[in-house]
Amino acid sequence: MKSEFVKKLPTNSPLIKKPFGGLTSNMLRILAMAFMICDHLWAKVVPGNDWMTYVGRMTFPIFAFMISEGFVHTSNLKKYIFRLLGFALISEIPFNLFYGGNWFYPYHQNVLFTLLLGLLAITLIDKARKDKTAKTITKTVLLLIPICLGAFIGFPDYGFWGFLTVVMFYLFRGFPFAWLLQLIAMVLMNFVLYEGQFISVELFGKTYEIATQGFAVFALIPIWLYGGRKGKSSKIMQYGFYAFYPLHMLIIYLLVTYA
Repeated sequence: MKSEFVKKLPTNSPLIKKPFGGLTSNMLRILAMAFMICDHLWAKVVPGNDWMTYVGRMTFPIFAFMISEGFVHTSNLKKYIFRLLGFALISEIPFNLFYGGNWFYPYHQNVLFTLLLGLLAITLIDKARKDKTAKTITKTVLLLIPICLGAFIGFPDYGFWGFLTVVMFYLFRGFPFAWLLQLIAMVLMNFVLYEGQFISVELFGKTYEIATQGFAVFALIPIWLYGGRKGKSSKIMQYGFYAFYPLHMLIIYLLVTYA
């Protein structure tokens, strides 16, 4: 059972006064899927259009945020965890084909495993928040160690910083200045600490190297526009959001390989 303390917290945002009621969680997911398609088309179909991968950097933070929100609002946490695990396993072969060109590619795991590790971590942290006994806290720390190691050495997409992004959105949820804490954490994890591709930008006569992953910070804009509502829901829509991930990678792989 999740902490009542967490369940009652509002979603804090600098754009809290939204005349249109804010974005729903379904809208956020659709937006993230559009960003993902953009990034994956850049990777396999139209390389060279680098703006597409810059847009694609906004995908993961939105999904990480939705995991933390899903944890707070789900009526059945076990089903939520096993649903995410099931689709992570289903997605592995399409992911391997897409990134490695082979059904077996052990050097990089799909992003649903990253989100799953984050979900498991916030589940443990929430139990420790509710039951602050030495036994529970010790158990939580001991269980968090292998989860953190999995994010480090299991090679899930976005790695440890991706895993930590899920935890960050959970920990800062409902703080008076949650938006500012989110902004600081996102800048640190995606600009300062993240290692990856860089682009050169000239500013005031000087050249600066900026991490392309830094564009992920702009995902905070739609996240801050989230109004706390789910929107229309059905089993088809619920499972469709999960199925989109492996299906679109498989379709792009088949088109590029056999078309």
